[in-house]
Amino acid sequence: MAARAVIRFAALLVAAMIIGAVPALAQTNDPTLTQTEIDCLNRGATAADCIKRDTKDGSGERPGAGPAATNAVLLPALIVDLFPNPIGGGQAPLPTPDPRRDPASGALPPPVPPAGATAIQAAAAGGPIVSPSDLVAAEPPRAIVGDVVPDEVLVTVEGDAVQQIAASFGLEVRSQRQSQLLGATLVRFGIPDGRPVGVVLAQLSADGRTLRREPNHIYSLQQAATIVNYAFERIALDAKGASGENVRIAVVDTAIDDTNPALSGVIADQFDAMPDVPIEARDHGTSIDGLIAGVGALKGMAPGARIYHARAFEGGKSTMDGILAALDWAAEQDVRIINMSFVGPKNDLLGVACRNARALGIVLVAAAGNNGPKAPYGYPAAFDGVIAVTATDAKDGLMQQSNRGAYVFLSAPGVEMVAPSGAGSDVVTGTSFAAAIVTGAIANLLHAAPDRSADWVEKALAATARDLGPKGRDNDFGYGLLDIRAAEAAKE
Repeated sequence: MAARAVIRFAALLVAAMIIGAVPALAQTNDPTLTQTEIDCLNRGATAADCIKRDTKDGSGERPGAGPAATNAVLLPALIVDLFPNPIGGGQAPLPTPDPRRDPASGALPPPVPPAGATAIQAAAAGGPIVSPSDLVAAEPPRAIVGDVVPDEVLVTVEGDAVQQIAASFGLEVRSQRQSQLLGATLVRFGIPDGRPVGVVLAQLSADGRTLRREPNHIYSLQQAATIVNYAFERIALDAKGASGENVRIAVVDTAIDDTNPALSGVIADQFDAMPDVPIEARDHGTSIDGLIAGVGALKGMAPGARIYHARAFEGGKSTMDGILAALDWAAEQDVRIINMSFVGPKNDLLGVACRNARALGIVLVAAAGNNGPKAPYGYPAAFDGVIAVTATDAKDGLMQQSNRGAYVFLSAPGVEMVAPSGAGSDVVTGTSFAAAIVTGAIANLLHAAPDRSADWVEKALAATARDLGPKGRDNDFGYGLLDIRAAEAAKE
């Protein structure tokens, strides 16, 4: 027995000596570390030294972890990586939340307080006390890249179930507001745990408290390459008699330089859909407003028109959430026309907003897009009830970069035109500017006969356009080149 005890003790002593000779492995909970960095940590170096040695330039920034590209657009609540935490590649799939239970505690959600309940009553019912300031998370600006905001979804909700939905699906309420054009509460939910947007949308689709669910898509202004304006001549509009006096027009675009002489007395009101984002770009919006209703040396298509300008773009980019806020504001101003010189992917919420704006009698004009002949359809231009405008040059040739497709409705000058820009002027090209020409021309029609409906305007433009390209409507020029003189003469 004593001999066996001595042998056991000796074995334990040897094992302890072997373990003591092996260095302790570094422990880390950082999921972003590469295997090389973990091995480096295991050699006893600090994380900072490892990361510095593991980068090519010694800057301490791993690939993909550095600052956004200099051309990135800074907007609130956006992140750099398009897919920050993909499923696959050896990772265990993320758990699917049970819609009936709080994802943090596993408990069923608290009972919903009755409508009109105070914050104190809500707390008594088991729910949190939520102040209006709590509804929007304070987050630093992040950069837009890709086609969607990768950690957000947009959802329309009826009633007061917003906080309960967030708790059930492990989401953050980043903003919410009542949308006139959508007829419901529009909620911007954040996805804090890295689930892909498509997964979250699929999870939400089974919840009857949600009405519509869409990604927060990214949209881009449609300016191509950076002289007397030839547009009046090409569309048969008398420059001396052109007038959009008292016609109310909304423009959703960048900020504007209202010190430009061409915009003197033109802007009736302004709205900022991204007040927390510093203004850097003003040229595009200034050009659009000037082409529509400019005065003085750079006279627009419809001088006298009243422009209601909504800033929803910075650096040429915006989100669906910002665009919807701008469109709601525009509808509240009782405008007759909305100019949308931007393009993005199809989004059901934008489609509903456009359809309801058209039902209010608003004429919708949009750029067809500058992404080339093989590009997918551009929205909102491709929605029914939206006049999709492509760009032509001084000889009525199609702009090479123009989108093509059955949705193209009308052609208008948009290549190398002089337009207000900044505090002066510039030569501009793009379907953005062709859309502005059509918006100004329509303002002339409505000035001459204010009782003309949006349906009448659309039919008259189609029936009187000067055919270009193949006979009849085609995928390049639509119905053809805008002819405002013929449209004015059109009968009901």
